Amino acid sequence: QVQLAESGGGLVQPGGSLNLSCAASGSIWRLYAVGWYRQAPGKQRELVAIMSGRGSTNYADSVKGRVTTSRDNAKNTVYLQMNSLKPEDTAVYYCNTHPPYTSYWGQGTQVTVSS
Repeated sequence: QVQLAESGGGLVQPGGSLNLSCAASGSIWRLYAVGWYRQAPGKQRELVAIMSGRGSTNYADSVKGRVTTSRDNAKNTVYLQMNSLKPEDTAVYYCNTHPPYTSYWGQGTQVTVSS
């Protein structure tokens, strides 16, 4: 059973940066595309970023130009570097495959952007 553990969230001021990490219990990132998702209070979970197995990336318009996703296969870890954070980026951030497997959802990591 694959387990995913997100970390790196926190409270940051507008304009700040965070680097989220997602460690997998197995080598799934070698096999599957990576998806980063977020869920803000009262809203549905949304897809933020995708990285294919070949390394190509796509980002939601709301974060394009401000976030970058990367992968370290040796560490079974993927990252989401977020810059120029805005209050509307406040959400719980999750990683999963893309498309997501229901059983892979972890606890997520809370990102709060506030002054």
